[in-house]
Amino acid sequence: MDLLNTLVEKGLRREPPTREEALAVLATSDDELLDVVAAAGKVRRQWFGRRVKLNYLVNLKSGLCPEDCSYCSQRLGSKAEILKYTWLKPDEASKAAAAGVAGGAKRVCLVASGRGPTDRDVERVGRTIEAIKEENEGVEVCACLGLLSDGQAERLREAGADAYNHNLNTSEATYGGITKTHTYADRVDTVQKAHAAGLSACSGLIAGMGEADEDLVDVVYALRELGSDSVPVNFLIPFEGTPLAKEWNLTPQRCLRILAMVRFVCPDVEVRIAGGREVHLRSMQPLALHIANSIFLGDYLTSEGQAGQADLDMIADAGFEVEGAGTPTLPAHRADALAAAGGGCGSGAGAETGGGCGSHAPAEGGAAEAGAGCGSHSGGGCGPCGGHAPVPEPAATPAAEAAPGGARTDLVAVRRRGAGTDLAPNA
Repeated sequence: MDLLNTLVEKGLRREPPTREEALAVLATSDDELLDVVAAAGKVRRQWFGRRVKLNYLVNLKSGLCPEDCSYCSQRLGSKAEILKYTWLKPDEASKAAAAGVAGGAKRVCLVASGRGPTDRDVERVGRTIEAIKEENEGVEVCACLGLLSDGQAERLREAGADAYNHNLNTSEATYGGITKTHTYADRVDTVQKAHAAGLSACSGLIAGMGEADEDLVDVVYALRELGSDSVPVNFLIPFEGTPLAKEWNLTPQRCLRILAMVRFVCPDVEVRIAGGREVHLRSMQPLALHIANSIFLGDYLTSEGQAGQADLDMIADAGFEVEGAGTPTLPAHRADALAAAGGGCGSGAGAETGGGCGSHAPAEGGAAEAGAGCGSHSGGGCGPCGGHAPVPEPAATPAAEAAPGGARTDLVAVRRRGAGTDLAPNA
């Protein structure tokens, strides 16, 4: 179809679609879905080949958050049964990170719940970054600690951070309906602080919160304008005990259209499938790899993902390859721009000099993200990559009629990481 041919041509030139074209992608029919995926795949292969970057979440501090983000299981007043604990020690976090690196992850995402870090928290995270890099040569480290105060991004970079994640999550017009304790402008300010400090900016969105197509397009264009190097695309995990627990609005087809729209608007950035892919994409996850070039390995912040080995098998079976530590993630033109700005992750010298993170000649989603980037707080965690400790599953959602939009709530139960067990943090 003419629309898709136009979008491919623009993507290969790094030219964004018009708003009308982006909206048209979201409005395509199921009969056109494979054509949409194939078109987005051409753009993805132009800039990233068949590589898949693996990212690994380490939840440094879980729950106990004073913010009221409606999507988050760690929010103020949340009744979600999640693991809650205060700061992991640097050696504990380093041990958790090593599990992800052993599974092939080239970026470790350090996430802590809360409005934002104190200066003491920044020092603590700095020691954690140093411990992780001492034990894992060449690994990228992205921090996701909430809203930053002046000077904190610079101190994180001095400690060895390569990137900072802080997701915009949704459009400016609808943000006030999701969160009251901080503003959309606060989030934009933190992404700008990270970027100005020379950190690679990771910022993404959460789909499935009841937003309109226009909101999705608005937030993705805002992320492009902010210069985000990686865009984690989270799909809402409707946790029981949160205000959005009943928001089951996504189908696998809808998720694929959203990912394709993000790829067309941001053709040469790291697009990461973040929280909720197992719940909403389900058996269609491999198709998403034709659009996105990055995923989280294993668990999320407070919910389980599929086993790490299943992720690796999926990548191989779909004909893709795990991106190696010495391979730049971002295309050369973006890597050079990041290096010129004094950016961490991989300036052009990257792997040869051992500087930076070996991937940004590179490119950590979202999220936050992701996240997810590195996850927003919409799900996440970091159990070891090859599998999960036994966790009793909550009762499945009652066999359901199709929810609005055709979403099925009876297909996959949300599995809470460690809930109801004596599973240690990041075990």
